Amino acid sequence: MQTPRDWLTPEALLMLQTIEQKGSFAAAARALNLVPSALTYRVRQLEDALDVLLFDRSARQAVPTAAGRELLREATRLLDDMDAVANRVRRVATGWEAVFTVAVDSIVSRSVVMDLCASFLALGAPTRLRLRHETLSGTLAALSSGQADLALGVVLEPGLKNDLRHAVLGEIAFVYAVAPHHPLAQAAEPLTDANLQQHRAVAVADSVNRGVGLTIGLQGGQDVFTVPDMPSKLEAQLRGLGGGFLPESLARPYIDKGLLVAKRVHNPRSNTCHLAWRDTPQTPAGQALRWWLSQLERPATRQALLRPVHSV
Repeated sequence: MQTPRDWLTPEALLMLQTIEQKGSFAAAARALNLVPSALTYRVRQLEDALDVLLFDRSARQAVPTAAGRELLREATRLLDDMDAVANRVRRVATGWEAVFTVAVDSIVSRSVVMDLCASFLALGAPTRLRLRHETLSGTLAALSSGQADLALGVVLEPGLKNDLRHAVLGEIAFVYAVAPHHPLAQAAEPLTDANLQQHRAVAVADSVNRGVGLTIGLQGGQDVFTVPDMPSKLEAQLRGLGGGFLPESLARPYIDKGLLVAKRVHNPRSNTCHLAWRDTPQTPAGQALRWWLSQLERPATRQALLRPVHSV
């Protein structure tokens, strides 16, 4: 006699995730190379086995029920756990991780990260490489939760887990910049916190999934335009949609061209960025992690990672 355990397979969980991501049974069926009727039949079999309704079919879209949302939350955790087990087994057998995931903060140069990825893939190692783009505390959270093996551009927070190791990636100098037509472009310097509070700030959203995350460089009660990453923040400030702190290396070409105006502020800002990874007796570093750490020991590589290049 079959039990719910027989139906809750990785394939079934992936099927449910695909339906949620695509928003409809028809779109999910196309993504899974199934005819819609076959997908619908499989979902009904799973619902019958669990004796619950997983998707509300009264609308055109496939909307998870409360029970469906709970199963989807657990599906993500279960699939991540399976990947982690497979990764550990592979590492024990070969020394190489089955999958190696790098969480990259939006302040880090993506082109330099891609150069490192190209060099790693050229090794021909039996490791699948994954990148995650994160921001602020989301970068460290990806590592702490086991969703990443290496994090670049980490902002260290109190209460760092004992199984996480870290090293300084570099210091980032920030400059407060606005568009030439922004009201603060002609304001007397240095700008005080009260001056900044009166004008909209452009801020990068923290990508952490739970909790309040980090807020950096904002004043209490200030109007905020939130964007997903540093390139979007630069674009917003070039358009005069607000002011804010930008990495000096990112803003300098635009300042030199007159497209941004750098303003002295009463409270200047700089950040120390770190790289972080997990290396314990229970989860020793594999060959992929060791390769990445060896590359990141080079001062030129660290410097390049924190000096994003943008054309003007």
